[in-house]
Amino acid sequence: MTKLSVNINKLATLRNARGGNMPDLIQSAKDIEAFGAQGITIHPRPDERHIRYQDARDLKDVVTTEFNIEGNPIPKFIDLVLEVKPTQVTLVPDAEDAITSNAGWDTRKHSGFLSEVIAVFKEQGIRTSIFVDADPYMVEGAAKTGTDRVELYTEAYAKSFAKGYLQGIKPFVEAAKTAHEMQLGLNAGHDLNLENIKYFKENIPHLLEVSIGHALICESVYLGLENVINMYLHRLK
Repeated sequence: MTKLSVNINKLATLRNARGGNMPDLIQSAKDIEAFGAQGITIHPRPDERHIRYQDARDLKDVVTTEFNIEGNPIPKFIDLVLEVKPTQVTLVPDAEDAITSNAGWDTRKHSGFLSEVIAVFKEQGIRTSIFVDADPYMVEGAAKTGTDRVELYTEAYAKSFAKGYLQGIKPFVEAAKTAHEMQLGLNAGHDLNLENIKYFKENIPHLLEVSIGHALICESVYLGLENVINMYLHRLK
């Protein structure tokens, strides 16, 4: 079964909108795990507009499943990850002013930098993953950095699926096969939802984990968080 890691950034956005502690991010993480999710993901950004760096520290001793911290490995982020020591760190090349992640790493161009950062994390026993486009060439480049996994950036798949173009999954299948050949673990995320997750899971070989936040929280507004988590788990079997 592919693991479901729930990205709780949007819950932090809702909390921050009123300046208080509703919803309570710590209790939300506990509840999400109790509802069956196998991981919690956060993606702190330098301006802390949703997840705050302190949230990562507070969640450290709360998350009992897999704790995944995503972000651009600027010095402040690196220091945070080394302090918190999550299960996994996912390196994402997002600009400081990006609304959301919009591209994977050029693992060839940034090979040296990625290799250095990954070595620092792995020395501390933190599993590493690199956010990449569905491009076998970039997956091969990722393998050369020493990373443990890659996370496929799935926006293109989600857009093609919404238009009824099922062949849009082909590049992801090829990238997944390359990751397996390179002995890399495979994660995926971005714009996956209840409508497109089952087809993705059925067609992508060796998929270990998906990270889903925005869609899952939006769907929960209508259907309830516990219901939605279990609907994802059913589709990921």
